[in-house]
Amino acid sequence: MYDGIVQDLIDEFGRLPGIGPKSAQRIAFHILQTPSFDVSRLSTLLGEIRDKVKFCEICGNVSEQDRCSICRDPRRNPALICVVEDAKDVAAIERTREFRGLYHVLGGAISPIAGIGPDDLRVTQLMQRLADGTVQEVILATNPNLEGEATATYLSRLLHTLEIRVTRLASGLPVGGDLEYADEVTLGRAFEGRRTL
Repeated sequence: MYDGIVQDLIDEFGRLPGIGPKSAQRIAFHILQTPSFDVSRLSTLLGEIRDKVKFCEICGNVSEQDRCSICRDPRRNPALICVVEDAKDVAAIERTREFRGLYHVLGGAISPIAGIGPDDLRVTQLMQRLADGTVQEVILATNPNLEGEATATYLSRLLHTLEIRVTRLASGLPVGGDLEYADEVTLGRAFEGRRTL
């Protein structure tokens, strides 16, 4: 649609997950039309990210060091491990400021359709972390979708043989939501996860 490098830039942005053609076009034109946008800084960061960023040797979170800041923090409770699918899930949970334990990033979820099984995830590393008896509770915080549920079910069965409490994050109605707009599954889970007041 556009000539040369402009279309190339739009096409590259369009290859990113969650960025459709219109969003890619908006981002490209924002860069072109905003004189204060620091293109050289963006270019430098993109060039350095693969060299500097790695995965934590303990939990699998992203880090610029061998161990992430959470695993290095002595104030975290080593008896609690929250299992998540991706590093972005760690950031989401950290924003709540409710969890003070450690994390384990699986690197995805079980998805037979995509050809992803338990051996493709960091399940072996999780079992190694649980072997020393320090962990008392594993919180399964996989996404509440088909793949996340399959992963949580697999892990709960696997962890059932250990003397560790295994819990799953509650799911249900969002704060500020209306019952009439909730789907049946969400409403059903809200009933299952109800608590005494």
